Amino acid sequence: MSSMTKMWISFASMGFMFFAILSIYFSRYKLKKGVFRFITALIAYIFMISGGLMMVYIVFSGPTN
Repeated sequence: MSSMTKMWISFASMGFMFFAILSIYFSRYKLKKGVFRFITALIAYIFMISGGLMMVYIVFSGPTN
């Protein structure tokens, strides 16, 4: 995998984590309905897990040539 591809994957994972933080904030402090809070929190945790897995993949795949 080229270094540019790894860079874009790492940017995407950071974006997923940032979106997850915003979504968790909104689900805990701004939304009052139970169903909307649950859906927002579920989407946030999915983004957080996928962003973390992408970052682990980038870190453990090693350096490029």
